[in-house]
Amino acid sequence: MNTGDFKILMLNPPFLPKFSRASRSPAVTKGATIYYPLWLAYATGVLEKAGFNVMLIDAPARGHDLHKVKKMTEKFKPDLIVLDTSTPSIYSDIDVLKELKKIMPEAFGVLVGTHVSALAEENLKLSRKINAVARHEYDFILRDLAKELCNAKPDLSKVKGLTYWLKGKVKSNKDMPFIQDLDELPFVSEVYKKHLNIYDYFYAANLYPEITILTGRGCPNRCVFCTLPQTLTGHGYRFRSVENVLKELEFIKREFPGVKEIFIEDDTLTANIPRIRKLCSEMIERKLNITWSANARADVDLETLKLMKKAGCRLLCVGIESGNQQILNNIKKGTTLQGIREFFKATKKAGILVHGCFMLGNIGETAETLKETIDFAKELDPDTAQFFPIMVYPGTEAYEYFKTHGYLLTEAFDEWLDREGQHKTIVSRPGLSAEELVAWCDEARRQFYLRPKYVASKALQALTQPREMKRILKSGKTFYKHILMKPKK
Repeated sequence: MNTGDFKILMLNPPFLPKFSRASRSPAVTKGATIYYPLWLAYATGVLEKAGFNVMLIDAPARGHDLHKVKKMTEKFKPDLIVLDTSTPSIYSDIDVLKELKKIMPEAFGVLVGTHVSALAEENLKLSRKINAVARHEYDFILRDLAKELCNAKPDLSKVKGLTYWLKGKVKSNKDMPFIQDLDELPFVSEVYKKHLNIYDYFYAANLYPEITILTGRGCPNRCVFCTLPQTLTGHGYRFRSVENVLKELEFIKREFPGVKEIFIEDDTLTANIPRIRKLCSEMIERKLNITWSANARADVDLETLKLMKKAGCRLLCVGIESGNQQILNNIKKGTTLQGIREFFKATKKAGILVHGCFMLGNIGETAETLKETIDFAKELDPDTAQFFPIMVYPGTEAYEYFKTHGYLLTEAFDEWLDREGQHKTIVSRPGLSAEELVAWCDEARRQFYLRPKYVASKALQALTQPREMKRILKSGKTFYKHILMKPKK
């Protein structure tokens, strides 16, 4: 079969409304956040570049239920069905594939994502309707698999990174090497333009509408809880050339005139300071005049931050995690409290906003260290802050630690979320139960956001920076609904 005649369905399957598998901690967030299906979209671009006929469906973003997806599948008639997965949705994801295989029994069904990368053989054994799992970074695995399936007698043993059924037994091929030349990949924004509606996606910290891209993959840091480097992309920071990134930024500016912000979703864009300085200098030189934000680490120097600001950086999303140095050491964060303080002083001098991320319930946590974290968050005073209970996922050091110590309440993955589909924790230990951790997070949000100083600063920001007003009003409404109106336990 010719590649142009071979049809591939790339599916972010239906589950709960506005569910984000591509988020680092998949859930239906109370702030209406929904992320782009980033990894599916990149793989879609790779498959299209190889000549295949591809359809990308983001069911949660579009509001498509299983009935709608089945109708679309029946009309498209795919030869290969690729389903994204996550830990809390895995059982549902497998059920969706079973339903699609009822109408397309000859289609080859593949699961991808962080969860199945960590537990490939275990998940494959959950159903014979799953033909294979593509482990870790799967762009080239799917490309090679599709090429092999085009043959009259496909030999799956040739496809690196694949776990599959062979004569009634599970077989796992050698890993596919990580992609080193990321300039080979098509622009993900081109895939968005063809397959998605950018107005379906919303991230509370960013201006709306936004577009999310990657300029690099992998992270050199070793945080024990972080899922992507440990299951999907690895610990080596591989990155696109500056020229390649600039071309995509120019493409977005030209093809998406309504976009208010570009979010760079690299695990840590600032992991390579010379590169980010070169990128920013070129953005300034070319007068791109775009607004952008990125994930960063709390260790960037003032001069680099000033350059980033001049190049259009509006906000950095930074994982602070804890206000206790021993906790930071326990989770291998590699940062210091003093260094974080200096970073925040520098961001304020540079005029860059910070969205601070705090995680409660880490290894060694106590009620006292939780208080220290809340006080630290108020001291740092980021523009916005999120407080989540520890959420551990298969394939991470944190998951193994809590499992080994008997601190997991369940290993039934559909219990990773509460009944509303919101983040919760299944980690419970003597002196600090799961229920107490969730209550601590609610209390942290109340203490942080109800400070008179904070309320006044937001009012001033809304009045003096018109572009921030819509975001502030929406966030305030959400906060009032879900925190102020929520009874204390």
